[in-house]
Parts: sequence; C-alpha cells; structure tokens
Amino acid sequence: MNILKQTLEKVLKAEPTFCDSESGELNYIKVKDSADKIDEKLISLLADNKDLKEKFFTKIKDVYVFNIQDFKFFLDESKIDNSYTKYANKIGLSDKNGLLENISDVVLDFPFKDCVLEGGQSTEEGTDTYFEHSEKTEKYEEKNGKRNEIFFNQVLAHDEIDRLFDRKALVNWKRFTKDSKKDGEAVKEIKRDKTGLIQENLIIKGNNLLALHSLKSEFAGKIKLIYIDPPYNPPSSNNTFTYNNNFNHSAWLTFMKNRIEVAQDLLTDDGAMIIAIDENEQTYLGVLIDEMFKGYENHCVTIVHNPRGVQGTNFSYTHEYAFFIFPKGTKTIKNRKIDEEDIKIRGLRDNGGESLRTDAKNCFYPFIVDKCTKQVIDCGDVCPDKIHPKANIHNGDFVEVYPIDKEGIERKWRYARQSIEKVKDLLIVFEKDGVYDIQIGKDFGQYKTVWIDKKYDANEYGTKLVKDLVPESNFSFPKSLWNVYDAIYAVVQDNKNAIVLDYHAGSGTTGHAVLNLNEKDKGNRKFILIEQMDYIKTITAPRIKEVLKRSKSNDDFIYFELAKWNENAKEEIQNAKDVPALIKLFDTLYERYFLNYNVKIKDFKEKTLKEEEFKKLTLAQQKKMFLTMLDLNQMYVNESEMSDKTYSIGTEDQKLTKAFYSKK
Repeated sequence: MNILKQTLEKVLKAEPTFCDSESGELNYIKVKDSADKIDEKLISLLADNKDLKEKFFTKIKDVYVFNIQDFKFFLDESKIDNSYTKYANKIGLSDKNGLLENISDVVLDFPFKDCVLEGGQSTEEGTDTYFEHSEKTEKYEEKNGKRNEIFFNQVLAHDEIDRLFDRKALVNWKRFTKDSKKDGEAVKEIKRDKTGLIQENLIIKGNNLLALHSLKSEFAGKIKLIYIDPPYNPPSSNNTFTYNNNFNHSAWLTFMKNRIEVAQDLLTDDGAMIIAIDENEQTYLGVLIDEMFKGYENHCVTIVHNPRGVQGTNFSYTHEYAFFIFPKGTKTIKNRKIDEEDIKIRGLRDNGGESLRTDAKNCFYPFIVDKCTKQVIDCGDVCPDKIHPKANIHNGDFVEVYPIDKEGIERKWRYARQSIEKVKDLLIVFEKDGVYDIQIGKDFGQYKTVWIDKKYDANEYGTKLVKDLVPESNFSFPKSLWNVYDAIYAVVQDNKNAIVLDYHAGSGTTGHAVLNLNEKDKGNRKFILIEQMDYIKTITAPRIKEVLKRSKSNDDFIYFELAKWNENAKEEIQNAKDVPALIKLFDTLYERYFLNYNVKIKDFKEKTLKEEEFKKLTLAQQKKMFLTMLDLNQMYVNESEMSDKTYSIGTEDQKLTKAFYSKK
C-alpha cells in the first residue's frame, strides 16, 4: 500500500495543477474534484502507469473503466498510514464497492408488520394448552408469573396489507351494571358527551392491533393516558417469541412498535403513555421509546413488586420497571399523595435565615380563622409595607392571623399569597392560651424513581385480590392494583374526565384502578380495555362487574367483540385433535373461509396431503402449514362488509356498529 501511495504521489505531482502553489504538496481536494469531473489530465496520468491502471481501472472487454469511488477512498486513506480499513472515518453498511449511503439503488427496508396476530389458548382439564409457533405444543408457564399467551410471528410486506386495518364489525354487545345478570343486558344506545365523544367504559375482545385501528376514527387525539402491561420476553424455552432466537429481541420490539405507532395517534396533545416491563427488555424498549417519541420525556421508574424475589442463577429479582412517557416541557406527573400516618406537620410561619417579612413581601398576609371551627376560611391580601399589624387581630367570631413570632418579629409565611390556595386544605389551626398560629401538614410530594411499598406486592394485591373478586380465576401474577392505581393517579388525578386506554388488558387491573379513583374523588374518567384472550369473558369482565357491585358507584361498562372470520378458522385449526381431523378441516377452509391467493387448492388436497413428507410432519408442523394458508386480511369482518349474509351478523349488531363509528 505504501509503495502504491508513493507511486501515485509521484505521478500526480508531475501535473502542477494538482499541487499546492506554495508548499508544492499534493492538494487532495483538487485531485478528488478532478476525479468527479473525469478530468482528462488525471485519467491520462493514471492510465499511463501500469500499477495505477491495474488498481483504479476495470477492464470490460477492450475498454478500461475508471473506478472513481475506489480512487477517492484511496486518496482518503493516503492521508494516514492505516492499512486495516479502506473507509477512513466512515462506519456503516456497505457492499464491496462502497457505503450504501452512496448507492442510490439500495434501500434499507423493514417488514411492514410482524407478529401481527396473537395466538389463542384453550382450556382442557383445567390447564391452558397452546400451539407454539416454535413447532411444539407445551404448557406455557413463565417462572416470573406472566400471563399465558402465544404470539404468531408472521412477516407481512406492504403489498400483503390490503384491508387488514380497516374498521371492524362489532358484535355480541352487552351492557353490565352492578345489578346485571351474568350475561349482561342488551345495549340500547351508546352514550356520548356534548361534543359527540363516546362516554362509556369499554371492554373489547379481539386482536389489539386491529382493535386500535378500529378505535382511531372515534378516539384519535382523545386518550389522555395509555397504560399497558405487555407480554414480557423472558429467556425461557417456553417463551412465545423464540421462533427465531437470533432475532428474539427484534421480533418482540417490532410487535411493540406496530402497536405503539397506532396508539400514538389516539393520544391527546398532552397525553402520556406508561409501559410496564421487566429486566429482559427494559433497555431495548427504552431505545425504541426514544426513537418513537421525539419531543417527549422518557423516565424509567423501578417498582418493587415481588419482595420475596424470583430466584435466578446469580440474583433474586424483586422489581420491574415502568416507563413514563409524556411531552417535554409539561408538568404531566402531578404530586403523589402521602399516607396520613406519614404526614409531617410543621409551622407555616418561616424561621431561620431569609424568613423575615422583608425577604419576601408577598408572603406577608393574614389567614382568616373561624374561632368556633378552628378552620381557615379565607386569606387576606398582602399587607402594604406601611401597615404593621399584631400577630392576631380579633374581629368577632373571626381572627386574622399574621406570621409574627413570639418576640413580635414580622416574618413571612412559607407560601406566597398567589400560591397558598394550592395547599389551603392542608392548613391546621393551632391555638394556645388564646394565641392562634397556622401549621401545615403536607400530604403530597414529588414522585420518586424507585417505588417501594407493601401495597405494590403483586401476590398480595394482585393474585389474591383477583381471586377474591373472581374465585374461579387462575390468572397468574396480575399487577398489584395499587401499582397501577398510583401510576394512573400520577397522570390523571386532576383530570376527572380523562379516558384511560389499556390494550393489553389482562385481568382488568387498569379498569379496576380507574373505577377506584373515580369513587375516591367523584370523577367521571372512562376506561377502554382490549384483550384477545378468552379470559376476558371469564376473568376481566366479571372482575370489573364485581368491582362495580361492591362500590357505591352507579357506573357501568359495555362489552363487545371484533367480529371474527378467518380468526374462527385459526381456532378450528388449533383445536384439531389429530391429523385426520386436520385433513377433514381443509374442505371447510377453502369452502367457507378466505385463503391466500397463491394456495393451489386442488394440488394441496390431491397431492400434498397424501405425500409421505406431509405425513412425517408433526401435528404442530401441519397446523402451522394450514395457518399459513389463511388470508390475514380477513381475520376479522370489516365494517364495510358486515351486511354480507356470508358473515351472519345480526341486525342489532350492525346497528350498534354503525352507531359506534358515527360521530354525532
């Protein structure tokens, strides 16, 4: 390389225009500029030297073609004595000829959608069994107690996405109140506020990605808070994202990204998102959030949710995380409520350094106290400098209390007059020997980044609590109610009409927390819960109904489902007990459901099903083959097609679907 470098310098210096006029050294900028222009002098000099011609020209038949990029890279490298790379100060993807950023016909493309469809579960003899995409059937029992779910990781290219995200038909509508029977009541109308926005608590059964797209027309820009506890991604042989271990994190992150993308459209301008996660994906998710939420703050809070710990090889894990994501420059996270026994009472009158009246004139004003009730009923205006009152000025049944100490020194209150209204309810009147003073018991404070409290214990206030509400529940390790309550409270405590969305609803803890918060402050917040798994009917909805039953609230909720079509076919495939049942099902698949356009039905039926290779496959592998045939655009019935008699959607369901999507 050094010899070639010397040769090049010698040849180029023969042409004065390539050299600096003062130093006589080569001017690399001039040389590179000449290369870009295919300068005749430069080409001739290089072509006349055998070594340079061999290095920088490619012979095509009888013609030599000048390799501009190779020549320019060599020039860059010639500035330094470096033989381990030909890309000085350049890092990136490349082919053999150069960096991809310089090649116009190369595009970095990602699959449009991955892991679009959640799998199902069935109950046999009281245990949950699953069809794994990893081509084996086994009980999915995560040691850390995450709920039992499976996800099919399928890649869909742009041209395969047709009407997958169209609004879906909605069926099986039921309204549940505290007095409703087990099956609920018929929905007669959908309540809306004065602006036309739906004012109902909603529990929706169906694929959450498709449900989110269906909600966009009604709730885009209307959701104040999204709280989700998504499926985690543990390093376990039973992990449902292990279909390709080399891309395990990528598959999970793409699954998350596709849902967050549409969820972002639902948030208000000042809306926030909270995502619960454990240590396996915490760092990866943090990077994804930073990439997706430009102009947002992203704070990761640690929550001790399992004080007993989950035994590992080296550590026993007692905590998980929650990302709080909200627009920059906003006071989104409000003050936390301090428990009564932890409230510290102190004097409202300042003392010590910089506590004099003259240090902050707007902090010298009177509190009006009712002598009978010993309550602060009002605050007076800031006193003019020339007025010097007594500590207490009695006026009938009332007394004006000023921040003047026992020695008669005029001091100041800790809060300015314009700020005192915020803490007025925390004031305590202290009276001794006819002298009145004001104290404060601060029951609020800033949230910390580590949450430690026995109420966050997921066993005590999650599993046992759900079991109390729904005795037949076998839901594993749901979130502590107070974990979710405090997270939601941090964002919407002062917004009594907020809508809170959870599209990984699980056992319904988010809905429970919203109802509890409403009952405590007489709020009118609404929740939207989305869940695909069948336990939404046996655990989630019954839990919320029981919460209503035990509360003083007269609130209710509506339950409905995305109308399934090929989703039914998927479930029939998964439920096939053996190969004969699966083969018999094929006729139903192509006669009743929608298969991919490239499925050769006759060949598959008459040849493939009879081949020895097919018979050698495991039942799980055969099911996988059948599932691949389904047209993913037709998993659920689109709203625009619900009147088609093929789908047998009732008149009342059609009417309510139209009402749901019809803005008033």
